[in-house]
Amino acid sequence: MRYLFVHQNFPGQYLHLLREIAGVPGNEIVFISEPNANAIEGVRRILYTPPKPDQESVHYVARDFDFAARRAEIVAGMAMNLKRLGFSPDIILGHHGWGELLNLPDVWPDVPLLGYFEFYYHTNGQDVDFDSEFPIASDRFPRIRAMNVVNHLALALNQHGQTPTRWQLTRYPSWAQQRIRLIREGARLDVCRPDPEACRQDFAIGEFRVTQGEKLVTYVARNLEPYRGFHIMMRALPHLLSARPDVKVVMVGGDDVSYGARLAEGTWREHFQKQLAGKYDASRVLLPGQIPYDTYLKMLQRSDAHVYLTYPFVASWSLREALAMGCAIVAADVEPVSEFITHDRNGLLIPALDPKNLAATVQHVLEDNKLNQRLRTGARRYAERHLDMHACLGGLTAMIRELTGA
Repeated sequence: MRYLFVHQNFPGQYLHLLREIAGVPGNEIVFISEPNANAIEGVRRILYTPPKPDQESVHYVARDFDFAARRAEIVAGMAMNLKRLGFSPDIILGHHGWGELLNLPDVWPDVPLLGYFEFYYHTNGQDVDFDSEFPIASDRFPRIRAMNVVNHLALALNQHGQTPTRWQLTRYPSWAQQRIRLIREGARLDVCRPDPEACRQDFAIGEFRVTQGEKLVTYVARNLEPYRGFHIMMRALPHLLSARPDVKVVMVGGDDVSYGARLAEGTWREHFQKQLAGKYDASRVLLPGQIPYDTYLKMLQRSDAHVYLTYPFVASWSLREALAMGCAIVAADVEPVSEFITHDRNGLLIPALDPKNLAATVQHVLEDNKLNQRLRTGARRYAERHLDMHACLGGLTAMIRELTGA
């Protein structure tokens, strides 16, 4: 079968699907994306340079759509070249967020398109204005609403949609939900798995070492930013470290911004480190940036308590993996998280913006061994029942077969 994937950041949400189908004899896979260093054997990449529109000439409300329209034009041009060369896919898969898919039904009108609908924007009731520390002026609301232009145009293609969680599905208007299928995403349970011996071993990242007698508290985000509760985690450190002299903390994440606003100068990490300078023992805290995946897995296996914080927003893959690893999780009590975590069964849910509560709850998890073990067992059991990668991919491949008749 011939597949065409489109996602500006290869491989995006399609890593595990690509690995599964790339090894099947007779499959031909083409992936259109921006350049990066990633590669998967059996996947032919077609690269495009992202457009550089003159944003000053476009009304600020329309800038996101202007950028999306330019991407759509570039990708459709590349698709037309592929068509002239004789490539005609049996199915097109891609992420609707950046507009890249919008013109492809004009190139291949009879080819089914399965688009990933990740998020429908609202001016209240989810991430916007959730955190009073970072209020959003009402004059920005028109741009937030306009960020759904691509969503609406994608729905108007009368093609097919998928989304990975019930919460994300319910963000869309009721009339749109019937066009989007819930297909859950999972974790590789054979790779993301507990290691009972890890807690009895030393763990190190560079010169930073956690010995057998010390407790390790972990936090993971793609980037260290308020949307993922970085400021709350930082402000919990003075309370946690003063209460437990045997605790060390590793906070993994980059210095870019994935979601929300950027600072005028510097990074969020620098901002909050400066704000809290001298208020906690920095020698017991490591912020290593982004780390190799095998190191990340070993860190979660060694973790005595894992913190997952977020605004009401798309749940991270790291939450699924922490559950699969059997971590003792302390997490923000927001709807996208409570879809995965039931309080006191496979994690503890706490108010998302309360550093003192976070510190006290982590301390409780570290001190109550029975609770700690119960949460670990519950996390892994949940993952085995709901997050098995093979089962989740089965839902996606079943829909592909349904759309293609293959």
